[in-house]
Amino acid sequence: MTDNSGVARVMGIDPQEIQEWIESFDAVLKEEGQEAATVLLDRLRSRAQKLGAGPAFTANTPYVNTIPVEKQGVFPGDQEIERRIKSLIRWNALAMVVRANRVDHSIGGHISTYASAATLFEIGFNHFFRGRTDEFEGDTVYLQGHASPGVYSRAFLEGRLSAKQLENFRRELRPDGGLTSYPHPWLMPDFWEYPTVSMGLSPLMAIYQARFNRYLEDRAIKPKTNAKVWAFLGDGETDEPETLGAITLASRENLDNLIFVINCNLQRLDGPVRGNGKIVQELEAAFRGAGWNVIKVLWGSDWDPLFERDVDGLLVKGLGEMVDGEAQKLVVESGAYVRQHVFGTDPRLLKMVENVPDEALRTLRVGGHDPRKVYAAYKSAVEHTGSPTVVLARTIKGYGLGESGEGRNITHQQKKLNEEELREFRSRFGIPINDEQLADTPFYRPSEDSREIQYLRARRQELGGYVPSRKVRSKPLVADHDALFREFLTGSDGREVSTTMAFVGMLRQMLRDPEIGKLVVPIVPDEARTFGMESLFRQVGIYSSRGQLYEPVDQHTLLYYKEAKDGQILEEGITEAGSMASFIAAGSAYATHGINTIPFFIYYSMFGLQRISDFIWAAADMRCRGFLLGGTAGRTTLAGEGLQHQDGNSHILALPIPTLWAYDPAFAYEIAVIIQEGIRRMYKDGESIFYYITVMNEAYAMPSMPPGPEIREGILKGMYKYRASENRKSKLRAQIFGSGAILREALKAQELLEEKYGVAADVWSVTSYKALYNDGINTERWNLLHPAEKPRVPYVSQCLRDAPGVLVAATDYLKALPNLVSKWVPRRLAALGTDGFGRSDGREALRNFFEVDSRFITLATLHELLQDGKIEATVVGKAIQDLGIDTEKANPLLT
Repeated sequence: MTDNSGVARVMGIDPQEIQEWIESFDAVLKEEGQEAATVLLDRLRSRAQKLGAGPAFTANTPYVNTIPVEKQGVFPGDQEIERRIKSLIRWNALAMVVRANRVDHSIGGHISTYASAATLFEIGFNHFFRGRTDEFEGDTVYLQGHASPGVYSRAFLEGRLSAKQLENFRRELRPDGGLTSYPHPWLMPDFWEYPTVSMGLSPLMAIYQARFNRYLEDRAIKPKTNAKVWAFLGDGETDEPETLGAITLASRENLDNLIFVINCNLQRLDGPVRGNGKIVQELEAAFRGAGWNVIKVLWGSDWDPLFERDVDGLLVKGLGEMVDGEAQKLVVESGAYVRQHVFGTDPRLLKMVENVPDEALRTLRVGGHDPRKVYAAYKSAVEHTGSPTVVLARTIKGYGLGESGEGRNITHQQKKLNEEELREFRSRFGIPINDEQLADTPFYRPSEDSREIQYLRARRQELGGYVPSRKVRSKPLVADHDALFREFLTGSDGREVSTTMAFVGMLRQMLRDPEIGKLVVPIVPDEARTFGMESLFRQVGIYSSRGQLYEPVDQHTLLYYKEAKDGQILEEGITEAGSMASFIAAGSAYATHGINTIPFFIYYSMFGLQRISDFIWAAADMRCRGFLLGGTAGRTTLAGEGLQHQDGNSHILALPIPTLWAYDPAFAYEIAVIIQEGIRRMYKDGESIFYYITVMNEAYAMPSMPPGPEIREGILKGMYKYRASENRKSKLRAQIFGSGAILREALKAQELLEEKYGVAADVWSVTSYKALYNDGINTERWNLLHPAEKPRVPYVSQCLRDAPGVLVAATDYLKALPNLVSKWVPRRLAALGTDGFGRSDGREALRNFFEVDSRFITLATLHELLQDGKIEATVVGKAIQDLGIDTEKANPLLT
């Protein structure tokens, strides 16, 4: 119940007493300030908790703007000119998509996302996003991918893109040039910086980018600056696990250089984000609970007088209780409907709007479309210190599209507008195009000396240049690093080491190198000890923005866990996705910061391309450089771990990524050659490629590198003859291809074949089937396009041109891997591989189970000789008995 003052009577407490408490708090806030008021509230909560009267936990604030009217401050720009510019950008963005779909109705494109985000973007472009200059690194801005037409449209007004390019939106193969669908640095390397349209990836990348910026500053590799990382995303995108998966890292690391702007238009592709809930409140609770500074921008200036009259809090309460499905409906209904459903629940609310016309109620703006509200939020965000900030901005999807799409569930798919709809849009935003021109939906750009163009350019000049804009500023490395890798070419002198240990030894040497040592960025997801990297803890330390505030439990040991503010290792915890985001930040630093950081991300190989391939694809799109190390690689080397850990897939999964060079080396010298070449190509020659190298935990004596320049060439091109048979007289010949973990089984098979069956076999180390495959298809393409010239020969064909005998390939990966090159070998190729699920067992048992050990390689070779009529079936049958092979064993593919 309530009294005449409108204050509710609560459990018998006099309403006047409640009002006095409220007035007392108001007085503290007014006279002592916000900080004192906050302390008072905290003390009251603590007291209530101690007395057992603690309130129910809530991470939500009322459903109103976080920044009150009196604290908005003055808008510094010319709002009318900015509105004009924004209207032109809206029109050209719409025209771009509509024109493209008239030419080809299947070409697609999106109008509604930018329509909802235009004010959010334009306030940033005009007042906050700082460009990269020689003196300042600039802000990093992850722009919402589906809004790319708006970004192109702005660049058109800036004079950076032509009308012809806009006309060829999503038709970039046109001879006179076009534009990519979404932000793709690979396709537009001077324009886009970050690929953002694969939902959920950019928020995670932004968090780790902000942290990597601090990492570079704390290690004195770049100067400390106040540069910000902005990430623009949609409210529906927050359902992706990656979006919210690392927000606690951002607050834990006090990343006040990070700002999320979430475009809360309440709609995803098919319908409401939370039809029966409130996505803004849900996100506020998630971010506040994670320690973020949350700024809500929900209501435009039109609402301010209404809230001022809402002395009883009834309007705030009603809006807070309204589910998003109903809020979405208000957008498409009449002013009378708004009056009834928002204000008709209480006579006092109706009285509040009795003099407000229905049309004014229908057009009440939400906060994300009000430049003053958005500016105030951004200003507060950039000035905030101590924690990251998220701006939750309420918008309308398809804003301005009218009945054809504004606020409707179909708006995400909207590609076309009829002439009447175009006329309405033109008139609403004041575009100077007459009715005769309207049917052609022409682009419009004011003259160079117009106020709009002059203002737009002046604002960008003031902020340091155009955004987005990508420019490589790093200087090439100088040294050839021969001395650094020399010791790994001479073998281990009989000492048994794994290729993982060999790599860690190389990493240790690289960290000491005067040129590249400080640039190396070791990244590991909580498996450093698994990979034998604990010695690096003392050598370079583990990065922590706070240093080490505790005494580690193993401090008395030589290899204790050492965190340091200038630590070099990024020990990311159990997150391959987060680690990959760090790799992306480090691998693109040559463009973002002009610094050639060299990331080495080592992880369980099964948890890379299989688990986070979308991030690896994004790294390729972003032209990243660096090394991915798939540790404990292969299906049969990881003894005991079983089905989910044993990797027989990653080299197949590496195939689709064009710029990823994938290698499966068996020996330390092979790894040394590959890494040295990779550093040269990426950081000296500036190639936009990166590497995937699989390493194992199986220890054996490392041989020295065979002599001859063809060995280095073969390692890099994909194969070379490692050991030729010494038997030159045998008529039974074979060529055996081994890779990584299975190369030593091939060498054992070579001995078995010669000693027991008189077969002279040569053994080849195949370091990269992908390299051989790419060479093969590139050669075929050249021959196809040059029929009158002498055909070129694939490298694998060249290697085997004079190699006699049957061909057998054995790998710790799927049989499809060696079969990739079967069309370019001179004869039939028998492939052994590890198709099927892994098992928990030892290496010997696993290789028997998957039929890739020396016995099965021997059997496959003899079977091929039988197929060629070189030996009798009885020889093969006896070999099966002698080798102890169970012919009735289960097929590993099916069990």
